[in-house]
Amino acid sequence: MDQLTLITFLPLVGALLVLLTPASQEKVLRAIALVTTLVVAVLGVRLYLQFDGASAALQCAVDKPWFVLPGSAIAVRYKLGVDGLSILMVVLTAVLMPTVILSTWGHIHKRVKEFMVWMLVMQTGMLGVFLATDLVLFYFFWEVSLIPLYFMVGIWGGERRLYATIKFFLYTLAGSLVMLVAVIALIYHFRTADIETLCAQAGSLELTKQLWLFAGFALAFSIKVPLLPFHTWLADAHTEAPTSGSVVLAGVLLKMGTYGLLRFGVDMFPAASLELAPLFMALGAVGIVYGAFLAMAQTDVKRLVACSSVSHLGYVVLGMFALTRAGLSGSILQMVNHGISTGLLFLLIGMIYERRHTRALDQFGGIASTMPIFAFFLVFTVLSSAALPGLNGFVGEYLILLGAFQAKPLWAIIGVLGVIFGAVYLLVATRRVLFGPVTHEENKHLEDLNVREIGLMLPMVVLAVWIGFQPTPFLDQSRGSLDRVMKKIELARGAQSAALEVQPLTTEEVVR
Repeated sequence: MDQLTLITFLPLVGALLVLLTPASQEKVLRAIALVTTLVVAVLGVRLYLQFDGASAALQCAVDKPWFVLPGSAIAVRYKLGVDGLSILMVVLTAVLMPTVILSTWGHIHKRVKEFMVWMLVMQTGMLGVFLATDLVLFYFFWEVSLIPLYFMVGIWGGERRLYATIKFFLYTLAGSLVMLVAVIALIYHFRTADIETLCAQAGSLELTKQLWLFAGFALAFSIKVPLLPFHTWLADAHTEAPTSGSVVLAGVLLKMGTYGLLRFGVDMFPAASLELAPLFMALGAVGIVYGAFLAMAQTDVKRLVACSSVSHLGYVVLGMFALTRAGLSGSILQMVNHGISTGLLFLLIGMIYERRHTRALDQFGGIASTMPIFAFFLVFTVLSSAALPGLNGFVGEYLILLGAFQAKPLWAIIGVLGVIFGAVYLLVATRRVLFGPVTHEENKHLEDLNVREIGLMLPMVVLAVWIGFQPTPFLDQSRGSLDRVMKKIELARGAQSAALEVQPLTTEEVVR
């Protein structure tokens, strides 16, 4: 079996094994899920080590016949491949999942069998989104990845889980249907579903057609990110989701939106991306500040972190649509950084919730004196999220702001304000949780983190330090693919400049 097929579908095999195991054997169920995700993580790291970042071509490609669309000769093929735009997201998905499975020991105690099945099915869907190189196959995996979260929030969520689930379903359904129209239109026009071919040919379309097709994809991905004004589902979904669901949502699922904007926006429709870049840069910059203000207003610490994602992913969009080399490199790296930092924050919030059964900021205070290990990890993660130099967040945000300044200094300045506001709400929340006097009796006897909880966070802590001090190995993995994308952008920019230089004929010239 080829490497990419094994990575993609091994979690589904694990899900089948879980289904065949009696529900009463919870330890066996958890062990199957953990071993499956650990094997996938090893395969993901191996793929990363084998990957040649200098090449723009698809690597480890798989191409097999699947079916022919009825009434036409258009073949839909089972095609997988990895390039510099997707390699980091594949590795992040593979490496993050064992941590997520380990975290369920603390908060998933009912219907463990069903939860593990949905978690493993979701991993197959997410990996498929990043590896699919056929448009129909991509759309198939996109839908598969959304279904498990619907059930995870609806069954294992909080008190308002029904409201959050329906809201999530309606938003994602609307985006998926619009994207389906764009998928059908694109395949009908070019008579192929091959993404590599479409990326090479779609840029030749006239600008109006590019804009319409870009809009169909961009709406679905903007909802998924989420960008303003489609952000309202996110806080509810995060707040009601179980801890492991929030980690996967922040760590990987939201990045499907930013990855989609990069692959099916900037790479596939460079001229349309240039035309709409000012709009998306504005939405990203405004989202940075607006998300920070939303976070400042929260009294629920989990909702605060959820709102911070609106701000942090605004940086990704800002850098991406700056359409500069620095901005694009920073955006790809920041997708990984956000998954690490925000994933850790949700894990820590889940751990303290399991002990205090509340997430209200005013119910904490002075916890550093009773939970010093927890305090260390929380301060470290907050500094990582606030982009402290030497940690992962700094590198990504620096490159994004540099790229944005090269393209549009105004939006870069607004982005810098977001850095300041982000530090404010994160540090204020940290002070309220950890420091000051212990004002609630329940906080005096809290148990500190155990070995399992420390162990499941250590890999991400190591990654955060590694990226902060030595980001080059990660940045180099996208070098070849970004060379290809930048060539497309420069060609589109040249064509745009040439079109602007063509002056309309005067009346006298027309008469002559």
